[in-house]
Amino acid sequence: MNENKEFKPYIPADKIVPEFTATSIILGVLLAVLFGGANAYLGLRVGMTVSASIPAAVISMGIIRVILKKDSILENNMVQTIGSAGESLAAGAIFTMPALFMWAAEGVGTMPNLIEIGLIALCGGVLGVLFMVPLRTALIVEEHGVLPYPEGMACAEVLIAGEEGGAKASTVFAGLGIAAGYKFLTDGLKLFPSEVDFSFKSYQGSGVGMDVLPALAGVGYICGPKISSYLFAGGTLAWFVLMPLIYLFGGDATIYPGAAPISELGTWGIWSSYIKYIGAGAVAAGGILSLIKSLPLIVKTFRDAIKGFGKNTGTNRTGIDLSMKTVGIGIAVVAVAIWLIPAIPVTLLGAIIIVIFGFFFATVSSRMVGLVGSSNNPVSGMAIATLLFSSLILKATGNTGESGMVAAITIGTVICIIAAMAGDTSQDLKTGYIVGATPRLQQIGELIGALFSAAAIGGILYLLNAAWGYGSAELPAPQATLMKMVVEGVMGGNLPWTLVLAGVFIAIVIEVLGIPVLPFAIGLYLPIHLSTPMMAGGLVRLWLEKRRGADEKTKKAQVDNGVLYSAGLIAGEGLVGILLAVFAIIPMGAGTFGDFLATCLPIHLGNIGGLVFFVLLLLTVLKFTVWSKAGKEQK
Repeated sequence: MNENKEFKPYIPADKIVPEFTATSIILGVLLAVLFGGANAYLGLRVGMTVSASIPAAVISMGIIRVILKKDSILENNMVQTIGSAGESLAAGAIFTMPALFMWAAEGVGTMPNLIEIGLIALCGGVLGVLFMVPLRTALIVEEHGVLPYPEGMACAEVLIAGEEGGAKASTVFAGLGIAAGYKFLTDGLKLFPSEVDFSFKSYQGSGVGMDVLPALAGVGYICGPKISSYLFAGGTLAWFVLMPLIYLFGGDATIYPGAAPISELGTWGIWSSYIKYIGAGAVAAGGILSLIKSLPLIVKTFRDAIKGFGKNTGTNRTGIDLSMKTVGIGIAVVAVAIWLIPAIPVTLLGAIIIVIFGFFFATVSSRMVGLVGSSNNPVSGMAIATLLFSSLILKATGNTGESGMVAAITIGTVICIIAAMAGDTSQDLKTGYIVGATPRLQQIGELIGALFSAAAIGGILYLLNAAWGYGSAELPAPQATLMKMVVEGVMGGNLPWTLVLAGVFIAIVIEVLGIPVLPFAIGLYLPIHLSTPMMAGGLVRLWLEKRRGADEKTKKAQVDNGVLYSAGLIAGEGLVGILLAVFAIIPMGAGTFGDFLATCLPIHLGNIGGLVFFVLLLLTVLKFTVWSKAGKEQK
């Protein structure tokens, strides 16, 4: 395409500026581990993660430009490239690997060790990057102007507007600090409950509540009012329609999989015994429906990508990728390692499935994020499809029981990480294409980010499991629980299929009505206490977008400031969540250091106190948007 040949990056190809430096690598690795840990905590709590590219970019600009007094857009781009790799790898790992911990807790299999987790995550991360390398020219360069890659374009805009880096970085850090203090007050010192809960005696079986936490408000703001409302609608159906009906018709009966009479279960008992299976069916159906709807695009993507496979765009700095020889050897080495390393419980058949499905879904993921963005990339649908297929093959070849289930989850984990990493790498390479980065150096940066994130993710998963346990109220691990149920359903046939199928048909009804299925299904699956604070965050953004008395440019600037502040809220809570997990396993007296912290304050506020603090938290969003100095100047 002629328009692509005429495209001029921000930094010309013939200009050499600092890019792959010790500063960018060290800062990128730190942010990869930081955002990887924060996103792991967030994803295990609510089943959703957020992109780290823009927060990493603005933090990098704040440090490199303001503190170190350096001025290099390509160094900042390298930092966000390495940093966002941690978030993507964590997202892929937490959607599947906690299933291994849950099985171990149930007496099925042994606990995965740190080396096993790290190697599985590293294999997925490396393959995700390497599979994307030969596709870069076809998808990033030749389709420039056709595939928007929204996050990649937005990150490039932030980097190019680098003179604002100091102010933008301070907004992220402010959100991080406020969320950290808030989280410590509620879940550390227990000044007020982090979960506010109400049930209705006149409408038995129903209930409502809210986890009054910064990350949830931040996710709601970033996702916006539409996605938040779909999540809330799913929660409303579960807690105000299905649960009262189960209570009404169930009465004093004990119905599988519940272990007590329905009338004695209470709202949480009804949810855990019945609703989560209905929700799991809806989420699985939503993932598969999103994949089916994408099939024409998937076929076209794969065909076009194969046509452009391995093309290079010349010998200048901005057109050089890792060599195809390096990529081929790397893929072969990882595939053999997956097969032969004893710590990775996958056979030769499993390794072949990973390579075939991995390359296919990496291609799909790369193009899908180019069209709809990383947030709408159906990674969970790809993982479910992989788990169903691999479980059926493993069962057909006699690999059943504990070893078969562990192998299926391992295969699903690697594929999930491959898809997430390929999507993230695509967005980063688009950012690099616009600002004039060197693709080969970015690809090396992605591999470095994957290496350090893989080394850290095992410790993070172990720590969170030791503190609260997966499947608990603190860490429901919704996606991993779903993947576990899929494998168990295929291998053992012990699922309550009536409930699961009810969820499937609810998802089909939602699809027929033209409502996005996945966010609705996730809202149906999760407790309503998680979707209500997200809805609150979404409503704050809606007010900012629709309010009168401000021009469009001002509103956009203020909404964007809110996104950065919300990213800080998510990171701050995630980091303190991990810190509190450390406290929860440090022995002290008859309990733990976490128990000691909870007794330090003389007063503990109730539900009303929690709601008041949450309202104050929402007002801080306005402080950094409408009421900020920049916002007032823009008026």
